[in-house]
Amino acid sequence: MTTESDRLARPSPAPEQAPESLEPTRHPRGPLRPSTLRTVRARRARRLASHTFYGVDALAVAVLTIGTVLWTAGGSLLNATVAQTGPFVVGAVLLPYLLASSGAYLLERRQRWAYQVAQVMALAFVSGLVVLGLVAVLRSPEPAARGALWWTVLAATGLAALHTLWFVLVRRWRRLHWLTPNIVLVGATAHAEQLINEAIARRHINVLGIFDDRLNRSPLTVLGVPVLGDTEALLTHRILPHLDEIVITVDPSATTRVRAIMARLAPLPNPVRMLVDQDEATAKAAAVAHLGDAPLAPVGRPIDPDRKAVAKRAQDLLVGIPMLVLASPLLVLAALAVRLDSPGPIFFKQHRHGFNNEEILVWKFRTMRHDAADSRAERQVSAGDDRVTRVGRILRKTSVDELPQLLNVIRGEMALVGPRPHAIGMKTGEVQSAQLVAEYAHRHRIKPGLTGWAAVNGSRGPLQSPSDVKRRVALDVEYIERQTLWLDLKILALTGPRLLGDRSAVR
Repeated sequence: MTTESDRLARPSPAPEQAPESLEPTRHPRGPLRPSTLRTVRARRARRLASHTFYGVDALAVAVLTIGTVLWTAGGSLLNATVAQTGPFVVGAVLLPYLLASSGAYLLERRQRWAYQVAQVMALAFVSGLVVLGLVAVLRSPEPAARGALWWTVLAATGLAALHTLWFVLVRRWRRLHWLTPNIVLVGATAHAEQLINEAIARRHINVLGIFDDRLNRSPLTVLGVPVLGDTEALLTHRILPHLDEIVITVDPSATTRVRAIMARLAPLPNPVRMLVDQDEATAKAAAVAHLGDAPLAPVGRPIDPDRKAVAKRAQDLLVGIPMLVLASPLLVLAALAVRLDSPGPIFFKQHRHGFNNEEILVWKFRTMRHDAADSRAERQVSAGDDRVTRVGRILRKTSVDELPQLLNVIRGEMALVGPRPHAIGMKTGEVQSAQLVAEYAHRHRIKPGLTGWAAVNGSRGPLQSPSDVKRRVALDVEYIERQTLWLDLKILALTGPRLLGDRSAVR
């Protein structure tokens, strides 16, 4: 039981600071906190590396296949027959498919190097047997049979070497905590203590802290892991961008309490999981092992959030880099106009919320007088706003002021399409916009965008009333639930005509 003196001695929350310097000054670090905390977005890039591994493997098999066909066809693909090329093309398609569907790119924590290498070599030999069978069925020329044998051996040894490299890379990332999940627990209970015990023994998960809805009854620490506040404190805590999951460790039989906690945490963009009570020690260990497996992203599934994230990042780079190159003359002219129009810096940099509530620094051309800069957007822009410069009005009306955010896109902090990033602490009237809609933080379940579904549907610019905030959030959540490559391309195509043709929006 915590005494009143203990309660008075409880450390107060540390002041707000940038995520990179996340370091509670008055809370103990705890035994399961890494020396360097990295955001979910930063660590996600390592987890999605499985798609890069797959691409390199597929490219290596394709190059090997082309070389083998050239050798069997006497150096000319134009003169090659179906019997000479067909078996190898089938092998080049089959082998990457088998690798992806077998889970060879998950590289789970419990995976052994010998098993990994044996698995990919076995799949290469299976594909080689199919190639040899097709050579026999099609009665291919004699060099094709020798080529099939060489193709099989080189594919097996080459993939074994590549997967040894992948294995070493992933093992190093695990050692540096790039792939170790960061979690917090809700409920300073016996279940939390059991989970922390298992986590300390295995070191497969990082338990950064505990939050408790009954803070006045909770201890200051549980096995050294600090109690950081109540569930209300978790909603705005600076630790959120670093959390892979929030785990509720309240007794599941306390249904009313669990429901209240789940409802309170619903606005957060972070996944919430319930730890089901397990009596057996082996079952408890299995629950921790499941939390800590953190394999790389699956490859080859038809519908997969990780696969969508890879495709979206590729889209951002393939479209964003050419856009930046093509827009560079316009960027130079805009920068020159800002410099000549009014004193002050060319760019305006503002802290905004990104993916998973991460704080990012967003760039845009300065459109207001430097002495009237409002980095927290406490006063939103209104029609005829005297803070906006002459050049600023043109830049804002055409949205050219937002083009420097292409740099944020290329850096991976933003996407081309997504919910527009709002300034941290932005107000609608006298109230912070985030407090007007319970689902506001759901906008941060994906990266913010240079343009978005809300923008092309008329919700752009300042949010002057609670109804404006609700409509913006509703459109953003609708986009997150519907997001596909084709919807992104549609939004990009509509952005220019919709924004330039919108004469009513205040900018």
